[in-house]
Parts: sequence; structure tokens; C-alpha cells
Amino acid sequence: MKKYYFLFVIVLFTQSSFAQMKLIKRMLSNEKDTTRKASFMPVPVFGYAQETGFEFGVGALYSFYMDRKDTTNRSSNFSGTASYSTKKTYSITLKGDAWTKGNLYHAIGEIRFKKMPFNFYGLGNNTSNTDEDKLVQQQVKVLFDLEKTFIKHAYTGVSLGFENYSFEDKIIGGIYSLDPSILGRPGGKVFFTGVSQSYDTRNSNNYPSKGFFGRVTYQYAPDFFGGNNFTGSQLKLNIRNFWKLSNKFILGAQGLYHTVQSNNTPFYLLPQLGNDEMMRGYYTGRYRDKNLLALQTELRYRYSNRFGAMVFAGAGTVWGKSDFDVDAFKPNLGAGVRYFFDPAKGLSVRLDYGIGEKKGTEKRQSGFYISLAEAF
Repeated sequence: MKKYYFLFVIVLFTQSSFAQMKLIKRMLSNEKDTTRKASFMPVPVFGYAQETGFEFGVGALYSFYMDRKDTTNRSSNFSGTASYSTKKTYSITLKGDAWTKGNLYHAIGEIRFKKMPFNFYGLGNNTSNTDEDKLVQQQVKVLFDLEKTFIKHAYTGVSLGFENYSFEDKIIGGIYSLDPSILGRPGGKVFFTGVSQSYDTRNSNNYPSKGFFGRVTYQYAPDFFGGNNFTGSQLKLNIRNFWKLSNKFILGAQGLYHTVQSNNTPFYLLPQLGNDEMMRGYYTGRYRDKNLLALQTELRYRYSNRFGAMVFAGAGTVWGKSDFDVDAFKPNLGAGVRYFFDPAKGLSVRLDYGIGEKKGTEKRQSGFYISLAEAF
């Protein structure tokens, strides 16, 4: 009996080893899947910060075509991340980008629940690290855009959004509580409704090698909740272009403009410089104001169907009503590597490291990012 049991264990171990080797071989294969089938990629989320403690969780991206027979149908992508930390903070985010058959309709959605500490430095383009104030933010965010094409490559749509914020000041007596220009300290609610217009000639919505993309969105927030809640409008402009330099090299460029118009704009709705997509290397929210303008370019190298690398550089600034200054643009540059878990769709896991300015005696700003899909 023991002999048979031993043989049974050997068979199970052998089958498991073969399955693992088959999976590794498939994940490293340089061949593209031409069947246009759905793909799924899980990614672990982990990190450590003094404010949050150890953070751990999981993220994933699911991608599919609504019409597998139509090779012009863009892929629909849905992603989600969920994380928790040893100091009882959490973040849950769900995002969707869907294209119907014939690319007739395009829908974008986001749902976010978040309780996270962050560092607040005040307002403007010249904040100081010595003013760092520690806050805890609770956020609920729901956004939905729906566009329809009426002219080839052009999409016209409507957008809706709801955001709810509350804050806790962990260090009483800092810039957050003393600066009179900071509005919305307790938090608040806002409801947006708006319109959008885009024009898209890219040959892929995940990893384009050529084409143009431009999108402008205007949203208005009526006096829906009363009190000191935000009433006003915001305008966002996102422009991208891609050039295929050779079979392995692609050059991409992006410009982003964001403005908020109101007499009672709370600090948490002001455009913020820096994240894992634009101005990588800057702490998100280190610089924030009523207007933001940022530019970046990226040279992408596709070593094989599975692996790639890139270098990027950019510049950006924020300003108030009338203090725009060309000399105030802040630089950033960096590099990264890519693993394409779905080469046919151009879906990747990216690791980027970016650096920003070195201000006075402060350490040079920098950041490391692990994300799903390309920055733009």
C-alpha cells in the first residue's frame, strides 16, 4: 500500500512540474495569440510607508474583444486593485474601458473607495518640504463616460461623476490648518455632469505604434449639495501622437491641460502634478493649483513580443489665476521595462523609475512604479 501511495505522489508531483513548466513556457513564448481570445493577468500589490505600515493586496486586468471576428474592434479592458495595510488603511479601485462591436460606442468607468494617509504641502508650484503635513483621506469616487461615433474616428459623449471626500489632520498646527487660502478642509461632495469630444486614429488603444488621439472634456458641478460644497466647472484636454520609427522603436508624445474654474475650489479638487502616468518621479499632490499643464515624450523599444524597454522625459507646472510662468516648468526623466502578458493586444506590466527636480537642500524627488498597461 505504501508503494502505491509513493507512486501516486510521484505522479502528482510530475504532473504539477510539467504544468508549471508549460505555464512558464507559455508566459515567455515569443509567439502572438492570433485567436483574439480573452486574457487575464493578476499582479501582487505590496509596499511599505511609515504612514501606512506594510501594504499588501492584489491587482488584475481582464481584456477581451466584443467582436473577435472583426480585427478592427478595439479591446475592452477591465482592471481592479485592492490593498490593505497593517495600519488599517485600504484602497479599492475598479476601472473599465469598453468598445462595442464596430467601435460604435466607447464607455469609460471608474469606481474608487479609499482611506489612505498622504503628505500635504500646501498650494502652488513652489511648496516646501518643510511644510509637510500628514493627513488621512477617505474618498468615494464614481465616474462614467459614454461616447458614440457619428463621423469616422470622432466620438461625442456625455459624462457623469460623483466624488465624496473627508479628511483628518494628524498634525494640528501645520500648514493645513493655518493657511487661510486652503478651502474645503473638512471635505465635501460634488456632482459633475458634462460633455466630451474625442478624435482617435491610433492603430491600437493599448500599445499604439502610430496615430493621433485627442480628447476634450467639459464638466459642470451645479449647487447640488449646498453649503460650502464645490460649484463650478472643469476642463480637461488630453492630446497624444505616436510615430513608428522602425520595427522595434516607437516615439510617443503627450500633452495634458486641466483647469478648474470656481470661486470656492476645495484643495482636493485642484489639479495635482505627478502620478504613475504623467510627471513620474513627483509625489502626487506635492504641487497643486487651479491650472495644470504637462508634456512628456517616450521612446519605446520592443525587444521581442514579450519584453520591451523605454526612456521618458517631460515637463510640467501648476499655477493660479494669473501667475503662469514658462520658467516655472519642472523637469522629469526616467526609464522602465515592460513585460507583455498579452502580446497580441499589447497589454503589459510596466516598471518605471522617474526622477524630478532637486529643490534647494531637499532630496531630489523620485518615484518607482509598478502598473498595468502603458502610461499613455
